[in-house]
Parts: sequence; C-alpha cells; structure tokens
Amino acid sequence: MDMMKRITCLIAGLLTLTLCAVSTFAKDYRYERDIPYRPDSDTLSTNKMCRLDVAWPEGVTNAPVIVWFHGGGLTGGHRELPQALKVEPFVLIGVEYRLSPEASTDETIDDAAAAVAWAFNNAAKYGGSPDKIYLAGHSAGGYLVNMVGLDKARLAKYGKDANQIAAVIPYSGHAITHYNTREKMGMPPHQALIDSTAPIFYVRKDAPSMLIISGDREMELYGRYEETAYFWRMLKLAGHPDVTLRELDGFDHGGMAAPAHLLTIKYIRDRERK
Repeated sequence: MDMMKRITCLIAGLLTLTLCAVSTFAKDYRYERDIPYRPDSDTLSTNKMCRLDVAWPEGVTNAPVIVWFHGGGLTGGHRELPQALKVEPFVLIGVEYRLSPEASTDETIDDAAAAVAWAFNNAAKYGGSPDKIYLAGHSAGGYLVNMVGLDKARLAKYGKDANQIAAVIPYSGHAITHYNTREKMGMPPHQALIDSTAPIFYVRKDAPSMLIISGDREMELYGRYEETAYFWRMLKLAGHPDVTLRELDGFDHGGMAAPAHLLTIKYIRDRERK
C-alpha cells in the first residue's frame, strides 16, 4: 500500500537528529501566554484550564498555524509549545483543556473545539492564516484533533466548518472511544467500544486531509497501530481522497512524538508548496 509506509528506526532516528538541527537554527519566536479561549472562560470551571499559548516568528504573514494538543490520557498533562515545531514560518498554538474526572469527555472535546475556533478567529493577529489551520496532537491530543476534525457538530457549535481545517495530524491518537471514557464505564482497556465520542463513528469522505502517525505496531499502547490502520482503511473505503498512515518502526507510544514532529513539518511544507 503506497499510502501506508513504515519508517525504520534508523531512518526515523536520523530524521530526529535533522529536526533538532533545523529547530536550533529557527528564527526567534515571540510569545503570548495564558490566553483564555472559551467565550465563558470567566466561569469557575473553565477559567484555569481553558487557556492557550501562542508562539510566532516576528514578521511572518499568511503563515501556516499548528494548533497543538498535549497528551496525558485525558487525565493529565499541560499545554506546551513543542520546540521541534518552532520552525519558521509556522505559528504555533499550545492548548490546555479540562481533564477527567472534573470534566466529562464531551466537555474536553468541546474545549478542543472552542480552542480551534479561537485559532480561526485570531490567527491573523500573529501572522497566521485562517486558511492554513493544522490540528496536531499526541495520544489524548491526537484523539481530540480526530474528534474536532471528524465530528462536524463540534466546530459548528462555534460557527466554524471543520472542512476549513487544512489537515488533521494525530500522533498515536484513539480512533475508537477513548480508554478513559471506557474506564469510567467499567470497561478494561482491551475491550473496544465505538460510540458518539469515537472519531471513527464520524468517518466521511469529505473530512479534512489527514496524516495519521503511529508508533511501532509491536511497541504501541493497546494495539494503537492496528486501531489507527483500521481508521485509515475506513476513511479510504468511504472515499476520502487524501489520508496517509505512517508507522514509526522502533518507537513506542511515548517516544514516537519526536520523529513524528519531523513528519508533520515535512507534510505541512509539502502541502504549502502545492
């Protein structure tokens, strides 16, 4: 399958070293931090967590925007601006969101949608283009970008069309119902479920372009490679014209993010050249 390729440990390692070198010589970035992104961000439940940070190279215009969602199983983690993605001319937005058990899965997904809507509305202030919004995230973050990109109702609530997203790039993100959601239902992590909080429930041929990245199938968490491969296959069978799956051979669930960053940078740059 020409659209589903394994990247060997050696090659991915070399790419990671290259990425570090590229990042070292990236143009200096400016920062704005702790920005509330929800319309109701002054309420007690959303004020602390629903914040984001923005990093942008000074002087850029009409630049691609990467909206980045951290991992942590929907129970932990904090917003971040991955150094590896601070490569000119990208504008980078790092999002924090409410976590379980204080927030339900639906509330967390809604936070992600609100943050993406904020990016559409505010990208130009930082030299970014609202026509070049790329969603990316690792693990739980990958799950969230899948949900926002596939379930059109999530962004429609904020007056945005998910099909305006330039591309969705999940790193080892769930396609089925998240294991934290299943755990609350008394289900073990190896018992699968597809409900209305599962990205694969919303497979459609007109979804945004997608680059789906997985770690090594023998090293991933809970069969994540096979899960995302099925996701990829269902999108292809639905008639989606632009979805790619990459497997990072030799990298586990946590370690796959570093080489995945380089794939993301190359993917966006290739698209922007077209």
